[in-house]
Amino acid sequence: MTGRARARARSRGRARGQETGPPGVPPPQQTTSAAPPPSEGELVGRGRQRAAPGPVASEDILQISAGFHQVKLGERGGRRRDFHDVGINTRQAMEHVKASKTGTSGSTIQLRANFFRIVSRPQWVLYQYHVDFQPPMESRRLRSALLFQHDETLGSARSFDGAILFLPHRLHSKETMLYSETRHGEKVQIKITLTNELPPTSPVCLQFYNIIFRRILRILNMQQIGRNYYSPNDPLSIPQHRLTIWPGFTTTILQYETSIMLSTDVSHKVLRSETVLDFMGNLRHQCGNQRFPEACAKELIGLIVLTKYNNKTYRIDDIAWDHTPNNTFKRGADDVSFTNYYKTQYGLEITDVKQVLLVSHVKRLGPSGAAPPGPAMLIPEFCYLTGLTDKMRSDFNIMKDLAIHTRLSPEQREARLSRFVNNIQKNTEAQAELGTWGLNFDKQLLNLTGRVLPVERIVQGSRSYDYKPWAADWSKEMRGVPLISSPQLESWLIFYTRRNANEAQNLLQTLHRVSSPLGFRMQRPVMVEYEDYQESLLRALQHNVGQHTQMVVVVLPSNRKDKYDSIKKYLCVDCPTPSQCVLSRTLSKPQALMTVATKIALQMACKMGGELWSVEIPLKQLMIVGIDCYHDTVAGKRSIGALVASLNQGMTRWFSKCVLQDRGQEIMDGLKMALIGALKDFHKFNNSLPSRIIIYRDGVGDGMLQSVVNYEVPQIMESIKSIGHDYMPKLTVVVVKKRVSTRFFAHIDGKLSNPPPGTVIDTEVTRPEWYDFYIVSQAVRMGSVSPTHYNVVYDTSGLKPDHMQRLTYKLCHMYYNWQGIIRVPAPCQYAHKLAFLVGQSIHREPNVWLDDYLFYL
Repeated sequence: MTGRARARARSRGRARGQETGPPGVPPPQQTTSAAPPPSEGELVGRGRQRAAPGPVASEDILQISAGFHQVKLGERGGRRRDFHDVGINTRQAMEHVKASKTGTSGSTIQLRANFFRIVSRPQWVLYQYHVDFQPPMESRRLRSALLFQHDETLGSARSFDGAILFLPHRLHSKETMLYSETRHGEKVQIKITLTNELPPTSPVCLQFYNIIFRRILRILNMQQIGRNYYSPNDPLSIPQHRLTIWPGFTTTILQYETSIMLSTDVSHKVLRSETVLDFMGNLRHQCGNQRFPEACAKELIGLIVLTKYNNKTYRIDDIAWDHTPNNTFKRGADDVSFTNYYKTQYGLEITDVKQVLLVSHVKRLGPSGAAPPGPAMLIPEFCYLTGLTDKMRSDFNIMKDLAIHTRLSPEQREARLSRFVNNIQKNTEAQAELGTWGLNFDKQLLNLTGRVLPVERIVQGSRSYDYKPWAADWSKEMRGVPLISSPQLESWLIFYTRRNANEAQNLLQTLHRVSSPLGFRMQRPVMVEYEDYQESLLRALQHNVGQHTQMVVVVLPSNRKDKYDSIKKYLCVDCPTPSQCVLSRTLSKPQALMTVATKIALQMACKMGGELWSVEIPLKQLMIVGIDCYHDTVAGKRSIGALVASLNQGMTRWFSKCVLQDRGQEIMDGLKMALIGALKDFHKFNNSLPSRIIIYRDGVGDGMLQSVVNYEVPQIMESIKSIGHDYMPKLTVVVVKKRVSTRFFAHIDGKLSNPPPGTVIDTEVTRPEWYDFYIVSQAVRMGSVSPTHYNVVYDTSGLKPDHMQRLTYKLCHMYYNWQGIIRVPAPCQYAHKLAFLVGQSIHREPNVWLDDYLFYL
């Protein structure tokens, strides 16, 4: 089926089921009275009409938060999921951390964090009302205008999102009837029903403060894109790369350990100066008319675009090859062409009337009683590409020029945040809005105390050594020190092209030089030359790689993905053999060859089951597990779950398993068998099962914590129970989160800088309902360091918080692809690498023969 045929089939489906139109246009309704047209840039149809919920009893006040997420809060970006996992209390079930969850070891350090305390907030009850319109009004802005005709009844302090009204005072009766009139003379009845009285401690009040703060951001002329707000009036331009950066901020108001605080961080939105139409024109020029539809779909589908006329982002889900701007759609009772719509609504002239349209499936519900609105049809000429392509990311100059604007040092970041809060303090309109609701913020960043954990000693073979704490790197210290264990490399192959023969020979000679001091003995390999095209390379692999081959090294002339994928697919699935790919460009610099060859030798050794280094792990019979997932957009949008588990006391041998699952399936469904396999493998290695299992779960998105607690933890316990009813190890489940907006700054030598590696924060900015902590484990040369957030959601081990923190930090030293400390415990990074390799290159489960090897590094 061709791209055009697919598009025609999809179009027929759309025509039969639902109307399509540009974003912001509601589907046509069978109604007699014509409502006024939607306002410019407004996404109408938000806030479905529904029966007013009944009043809530005081003992159910904690459930209000859950109900709150069922209403459509337009000012929260139209998303109903709770991104901050409020109301999930996991700490209360763990007796050993109920009183205190803070550690003790290490030296104290004075820190600042990107938090501002709320110094005053309303101490009065907030009243929540449900608002119903008869006849139903489609436009949210129209509903607001009709309601706000009654200032004398409602007062000036109010917050309305289209369905829910918040007032600081109670109206005279529980049910209030008001009457308004549209500009077309249509009479509208408004029924306002009291649904909740919210005390200042209610979780809903926190949500309400966030709504008010978003209003403050709009007063400062900031535009919402996704979850964050940006300043289009203050762009940073990088003309040489045709890029524009909009500076902005992430903001959240939440209850932290001892107080309610505003957490805010600097954010940047990268926009490309070219439109989708420009991009399509360049692509057609490059690949010709015949390959254009296929190439266009491959390049564009899945990208996020920004429409500057309403500052909204859309995901391109399809291309409507049979639609042009001259096509029409239903708007009320009339047929309107896209050309006329954009001219009358936004004053925009479409210059190319033959351009095809883009399709975006807008994830929102239609008005009550109607089908969901059809997909949004977008004009390529008005869509600006956002973000960076893989090609851009691999361009050193682009990334360097971007980093100048986006990688802020701790001092620059603090200055930007302080200026942001000062702008709010100076803005009279913003202060008036905050004053109306009795809200006030501290002017200074939060000061708090952290701890720096002791430096770990690296054990390598019969020797052990220290490293420089601030560098968090031991690549120099490990030179010439034999590894813990390394296999003898006797049967191996090097594949190269004629053009790269010199690089292959230089690599071989240097490998022999660097491997001897490491205790990694290698015999001379078989050198195999291949022609520089994919079929020739695959044929060479098939003819030369046998069942006794221990290692395959391939020197690649370019970083073409299809070539790399075919190598990994063949050597991970069809003919399971550890392999190492090297770009010829990497080997072309003689001065760096020793360093490069050392890293390659280390990778080869650990891919074959070698053990490089270790740190002291005092706990016996312990199994550490890392879980991560990757969403494969190529193989039918499947999810790949990866589980990596330790097999020995020194955490130097690992069991790795990957499962492919259909979209929407829970990740633990497939990983249950992987965990059972890991326990059996542990028994094979140690002649006993682990008495303690600690699982680090990475890849948990915002708002997914409930799923981990309610679904994944019971599944893990079920897997363990299936080994034997009398087998009851101590179990700990820790959710690992890298994508956090929290930042810490240290006062060192009279200036603000990044905290040293090993800094732990377990007070002030943690959540009272969780057993959580932050660790800054890695060192960065540029910008501000990002801490990692650890949330222990289940724990029967009784480990002290101090021991939990120290063990977590120790595991950040055990990743064999980097001679230094990384951001997350090693099994999490191993699981990430495995899931990424399968999702990007293999698209199938690797051969079971490779389960005990780190073949994916």
